Parts: sequence; structure tokens; C-alpha cells
Amino acid sequence: MKYLFKTVKNDVPASIVVLLVALPLCLGIALGSKAPLFSGIIAGIVGGIVIGFLSGSPLSVSGPAAGLTVIVATAIGRLPNFEAFLLAVVLAGIIQVVFGFLKAGVLGDFVPNSVIKGMLAAIGIILILKQFPHLVGYDSDYLGDESFSQVDNENTFSGLFSSIAHFTPAAMIIGGISLTILVIWEWPAFKKFKFIQLVPGPLMVVFLGVLVNEFFKRGEPGFALQQEHLVSLPVAGHFSDFVGFLSFPDFSYLNNPVVWSTAITLAIVASLETLLSIEAIDKLDPYKRVTPTNRELKAQGIGNIASGLIGGLPLTSVIVRSSANVNAGGRSKLSTILHGFLMLLCVLFIPILLNKIPLSALAAILIFTGYKLVKIPMLKEFYQKGWDQFVPFIVTILAILFTDLLVGILIGILVGLFYMIRSNFQTSVFMINDNANYLVRLRKDVSFLNKPLVKSKLESIPENSFVIIDASRADFIDKDVIEVINEYLAHAHLKNIKVEIKKSLHKPMHLLFKVPGEVLETPLAFSISNH
Repeated sequence: MKYLFKTVKNDVPASIVVLLVALPLCLGIALGSKAPLFSGIIAGIVGGIVIGFLSGSPLSVSGPAAGLTVIVATAIGRLPNFEAFLLAVVLAGIIQVVFGFLKAGVLGDFVPNSVIKGMLAAIGIILILKQFPHLVGYDSDYLGDESFSQVDNENTFSGLFSSIAHFTPAAMIIGGISLTILVIWEWPAFKKFKFIQLVPGPLMVVFLGVLVNEFFKRGEPGFALQQEHLVSLPVAGHFSDFVGFLSFPDFSYLNNPVVWSTAITLAIVASLETLLSIEAIDKLDPYKRVTPTNRELKAQGIGNIASGLIGGLPLTSVIVRSSANVNAGGRSKLSTILHGFLMLLCVLFIPILLNKIPLSALAAILIFTGYKLVKIPMLKEFYQKGWDQFVPFIVTILAILFTDLLVGILIGILVGLFYMIRSNFQTSVFMINDNANYLVRLRKDVSFLNKPLVKSKLESIPENSFVIIDASRADFIDKDVIEVINEYLAHAHLKNIKVEIKKSLHKPMHLLFKVPGEVLETPLAFSISNH
């Protein structure tokens, strides 16, 4: 409780910013998923309140995710009705809870740092590219779309060019004012003012965006933004109307195989996205706190059960909302929980006011969030670390940009795995020589993947040489590698090469070497320099 009061001054403004970002994203993702619009709002409320309470993450924000839109839209089209889909969401949540008890959260620790940082940079670039059309009033694609191929039959880049030809002047004015305000709010010279310290920049952006559009309506109605360029929240006049928006799963479809296949798919994909997001948000956390991943899977599972039971979309931890939380100064999960309660209150009491918010103002907030994720010095940092870090970083960015988040991450992991194997090749086996004296040393673990390297190094040794094969430091040597060495021992004399092998009697696998002359853990017979 003491810690809560220490961070409340940071978490309350951050919760308002997260609310402003989350509301249109919840609606946009529901639209892109071909689900009832209110199902996105329900998911946002549950993600904030339920998962917020149960999660061990101080900064992660959960809600409906753009990465699940294709799966959700396909499932809704294949299933008899939306109630059958809600049953799949509930079952997916149960499966995620099981994942948590099975300690599957450890999978997130195997994602390379270069891939995680590449994912953050890619999300930032996507936010800038995808939100620019909304900034200038071209709203053909839904707000929150992150995939390269869009539902309006365009892609990220064609949509960008189309927006230049189909801009809306009022949206451009509001978007320009909004970006200017956000930049001013970040200037150190302005941060000393008490008003700027108390009022979040995104809140001022939304307030002025509504004010400017209302001014246009009074002065020049034809110039003002029409409803398709504003937030479109379903209106609940009072609590009974809100209850009327709820839907409930139909358990009679428990024997439907499509329900189960959808549930398993949702559970796996949502869990992967959550683990990746948690890894990324922990890296953005200024205090570098570590989220307990198994607890997170359980929290996400319970959240999906709750969401499915009352008509909400499936949930994951979401990078965009979470990074907005970090940038707004959130310090604890109080900001996540408050944003969920605020979303509920707004839907109940001020939906008409929310429907006056211009999408261009919200796009400016998301663009500024993206700008903060794309850090140019990071490019230089990974370049200086070497190709094994730089290439996976760049490939992850490009793969996410031209596919979607999950596919891009998998491609990045594969590239990272390639460099890891390549590094293992270089460190597990090495050869040095001094004139005609050669040392081939096997270190730690030598897998069958090192077989070609061992074979090529041995066969490259010229005639009339003396070779020591030092296996004493290798804890594991694959039997294929041992076979390669034994074959070399058998024919080396044909090239007048004398071979000795250094091994350990304490390692049973070393007894498989068919040694013509043994050296057992003794110092090398000659001095070898590396050149």
C-alpha cells in the first residue's frame, strides 16, 4: 500500500494516456476481426482490471491484439455463431492456465535480445507508417492494424501513398496541432511549468482536437470532420444498455472440433505474443524489473476465461499500449488497473463525448509513441556489437514490417539461431599450428553439426605433419564426430602424418577413440603459437 501511494501521482496520468490509446485500438481490432465492436471494449476492460490485478508485470497492459485479428476473423467465419467463438476463447484461457502450471513461461527467455530490440523498433516504425494515413484523415484501414497486407486491399506502403492523395484538410490541421503539442510537452524548457507536469500531453491533444473540430462545426460545418473520422463507440444510455451488449458462450458446442482447434491455436499464439511482449516491456522498464512469466500465463488465461464468458475478444499483453504506459510515466500496475476502470466508466457515462474525439489526434499520439520506440542510436549500438547481433536485429525489423508480428519474430529467431550455431562452430573446434606441428582442440560440447568443420580441418593438414587432437576439455562429443576422427586416425599415416590424441579416462565417451598412440591428460609436447 505504501508503494502504491508513492507511485499514484505517476500512474493516474499514465492510466489516462493508456485509456486514450486503448479505446480506439479496441474498437479497431474488433472491426478488423469481424466481431461485434463492443467485444473489443469488453476485452479492454477485462485486460485492464482482471489481468492487471493478477499479473506480476508492473507495466504491461493487456487487451485485444492486432496479431490475433486474422485468427479471430477466420474462426468467426468458420464457427456457427459468435457464441461458439466465445466458448473457444474460454477454452483457450483454460489451456493458458495449464501452460502456466507447466512452467511454459520459460520459452520467452530463449528469444535473443537482438530480436526483442528489433521487435520494439519494428513496432515503432509500423506505428509511424500505419498511423500517418489516419493523421491526415485517410481512414480506410482500421486503427490498430499492424500487418503488412491490409483489409482494404492495400498494404502499408500503398496505403501511405494513397493517404497523400486522399487527405482531409481538417484532419491534417488537427493532426499537425497534436504532434506540435506532443513535441512541446517533451521539451526540457517547458517541463519546468507546473501545468505541463500535471496534465499529460496526450490528454491535451485530445482536448484540443475535440475543441478545434467543434469550432469547425460551428464556423464551417462542411469543413469539419464527419463521424467516419471520429471515434465510434457503441452508446450505452445506462447500465441496462451496457448489459445488453454482453454475449455469452454456448457450451452446447463443446463437441465441435473447430471450437477446440480454434482454442488451441488462440492459446498458443496468445501465449507466445504475451511472452514476447513481456520480454520487450521489461527491457523498456526504467527499473529493469523482471516479470514472472508463468504467473503471467496464468493471469492471461484467467483474463481470457473472463473475457470469453461475457462476450470479449481474446487477450494478450500488447506492446503498443504497454509502451504508451512506459512513455507516459507509469510506475506500477495501478496504471493498468485504473485504465480498465476508466474505460468502463467512460463507456457507461460519457460515450457521446468520446465519440467526438478525432482519429487524427489519436494517430498523433500513436505516431509519437512509435517515434520513442525507434531509437537511431540502437542501430549503431547493434552494428558495433558485430554481425551476429546486427543481422538478426535488422532482419527482425524487416520481417515484422513485411509480414506481421509473430511471423517476423519467428524469422528473427531463426536468423539468431543460425548465428548461434555458427558461433558454436567457431568456439567448439579450433586449430592452430607452428610450422608442421598442429593442435586440433575440441572444447565443451561438440555436436554432429560440427562434423563438417572437424572433417575439413583435419583433412586440410598437409603431409609430413605432427598432429595432436586434444579432446580432454570436451564434455560431450557426438559419435559421428568420433567416427570422423577415428577414420582420420586410420588413414593419416598414408600422408606421413603422425597423430596423437589427448583424452580423459574419466569420460566414458572418450574410450570410443581408436587411438594409435595415447596421451592422457599430459602437457603438450611442444609450444604452439597462434598466427
